[in-house]
Order: sequence, then C-alpha cells, then structure tokens
Amino acid sequence: MRPRKAANRDLPPRMIRRVRTLKSGVQWVGYYYDGRDETGKRKEISLGSDLDIAKAEWAKLDCKPVPAKNTLLSKVFDRYEAEIIPGKKPRTQKDNLLSLKQLRKAFSDAPINAVTPQAIAQYRDKRTGKVRANREISLLSHIYNIAREWGITDRENPASGVRKNKETPRDFYADATIWNAVYGAASLELKDAMDLAYFTAQRPADVLSMRATDVVDSFLQVAQGKTSKKLRIRLDAGEAINGLGELIERLLEQRKARAVRNPYLIVTEDGRRVTAAMLRLRFDDARNVAIAKALENEDPQLAASIRQFQFRDIRPKAASEIDDLGHASRLLGHTDKRITETVYRRVGEIVKPTR
Repeated sequence: MRPRKAANRDLPPRMIRRVRTLKSGVQWVGYYYDGRDETGKRKEISLGSDLDIAKAEWAKLDCKPVPAKNTLLSKVFDRYEAEIIPGKKPRTQKDNLLSLKQLRKAFSDAPINAVTPQAIAQYRDKRTGKVRANREISLLSHIYNIAREWGITDRENPASGVRKNKETPRDFYADATIWNAVYGAASLELKDAMDLAYFTAQRPADVLSMRATDVVDSFLQVAQGKTSKKLRIRLDAGEAINGLGELIERLLEQRKARAVRNPYLIVTEDGRRVTAAMLRLRFDDARNVAIAKALENEDPQLAASIRQFQFRDIRPKAASEIDDLGHASRLLGHTDKRITETVYRRVGEIVKPTR
C-alpha cells in the first residue's frame, strides 16, 4: 500500500482531504471517501466540508465507530487568535502573537490530542530563546485550557506540569551616579518623564498616559494598563506638598505656558504628546552622551554601567529606595509583597551588625 500523503495523515483510513484555491483567493477544503462503485471502480464520495460531519459520514460508509474529534492545532490557533487575543491588553496581544508565530512552526500540523508533555519538553529544549520558550509554553497551556472549554478536546492539558527554563530576574540598579549622568544629559521632557516615573514608580506606558484630569483632590489617579489596578497617589504629606505634588504643579504650569491642547502631562516644548518611541529615542540619546562623557573622564566602568541603564529600571529603582516594603508594594500595585521583594528590590536589605 502506498503511504498516505502528509495532508491526509491526520484523517481516518480511506478519507481524503481536497484543498482548492477559489478565484476570490479563499481556500476551500472538502473531504471525500475513497470508495468503489458497483463495478469495483474507484470512486470518491463527497463527505462535505466540515471535518466533524465528514468523519460521521465516513463512519457510516466504512462501518466504523465515529472517530473522536482530533482537530489540527492550526485550526485551534486560528480561533484563539481571532476570539481570545483581541480581548487582551495591547502589549499582551503583541507578545501573544509573537509566541503564536513560533508555536505554529512546531505544532500547526499536529492533531490536538497527539501532543504530549514530552513533545513540549523537546520544543522547550530546542528553542534558543529560553525565556521566550517559557512564554510560548505558557501560551500553549492557555490555548489547551480554552480548547477544553470549547469542547474541542477533553484530554488533560499536556503543557500542565512541563518544567520551564530557569529565569534570572533583571537585577540592574541605577544608583545616584548613573541616574545623574543620564539625567544631566536629558532633554526637558525626558527629565519630566524620569521624575514622574520615579515619584510614582509606575510603568513607562502608564507614565506617558497620565493626564492633567487625573489630578483630583490632592491625588494623582492612576489606572495601570497591564493589570487595571487603580491607585490614588497623594500629592501632599499632611499640610505640606510632597515631591510628586511639586512636580505635578510644575507640569500643569508648563501646560498653560505652552498652551498645550492634548490632555497629557508629559509633552514636548512645542506641546506635542511624548510617545513611547519618542521617549526611547530621547533616553538613548541622553545615555549615549553620558557614556561618551564617562569615557572622556577615563571611567570605563561607569560607562559600562550607564550602558545597561534602561528607562524601565526607574520603577525598580523607586521600589528599592523606599524603606517600607509594604509601602513599595502598594505603590507598585502589587498584591503580593514577594513580587516587589524578589523582582523589584535591587539593593540589599538594611540590617544591623552583631554589635
């Protein structure tokens, strides 16, 4: 017997898949039974274009029980991308699509019930991007859970319990020397963004999205984009205004002086909103100037440290410089202090000597 074509290996015996590209460019898929007519001559009997219905019709013709659903993962990936990913946050959508692109290369042609924990572990070991592999396995696990909800499979999630690659959290800490070097070379809007990020300890995207209308009754109201966590950050300390309050007052005054029409706090000198791309360019420029100056002063060690500094390091810098762990955790919007302590606190704990 001739071996089956790769396109039909996931189908029952004597069942054929035909794929046609219509004039509109849409691909049409139909299923056929490879049977015989009364004279014994080969005859393809149409089973329809729905795979599950086709399998039921195949079972009648072949006198076999209806095979269990075993949809190809490519179909599950398509449905997950169309129905689930659009409901996630923009950054998560972007990450999911990148992960899904890699998963498709390895698992698209696999029937959903054919994937084993061993196959997923092999995928993990072959991926060169170890951290990305962890994200991809997590996404695959969620896809299987959703597929179970959809009734596509009733098998146990094969990704459940698969060991992840070890991850080392980023531990870079921008001390005062590094901060001052970059801050001193920064444009006015970059300084504003750095100050606002430090005082609020929020993510870069949340800093850039802060608006003048978020200032209400001596509070800066924050709705974190990643977690939807809502915070009210005080702008005063008792009767006196605090550092964040002074910054907010200055930013509001700048808006009036520049006749800014958009609602955002971080704007350029000509009143334009600072986008993520603009922030990155300005930060890179200031960092390069700081590196060059450190090298001029024959301090390659400082230059190497400045080169590691990223805008996202301001959030853990703020968390590291708040003595009270509970306060730091609440300001960052964490529900678990352990996340703040293990990931964001990047300086050693203050302790007393024996004597």
